[in-house]
Amino acid sequence: MKKDIHPKYNEEAKITCACGAVFTVGSTVDEIQIELCSKCHPFYTGEKQKILDTARRVEKFANRASKKSDQVTGKKVKKAKRAAIKAAKGPKFEEEEKGVIKKMKKIKK
Repeated sequence: MKKDIHPKYNEEAKITCACGAVFTVGSTVDEIQIELCSKCHPFYTGEKQKILDTARRVEKFANRASKKSDQVTGKKVKKAKRAAIKAAKGPKFEEEEKGVIKKMKKIKK
């Protein structure tokens, strides 16, 4: 190695986290200040993410997501819903609907 071109290596450098944890490692810098470490980072501690929700956006999303999960959809459900709507409108509506379908068939021919 060439002399006087490499930085001085300190085998006992002190790393201090914002949470107060102190580690000793090897580095070219004597003291290092960090914001997160393995003792305070949520990935290592198992804590959930902390969310600042000033506009209730997260709460609104959770409400919408729960409403969607409560709804039951599928062919059987839709078919029953359509049948209920037709029954509510009455027999006159069904006759009109059949007449419209017949007219459409004549137009297609």
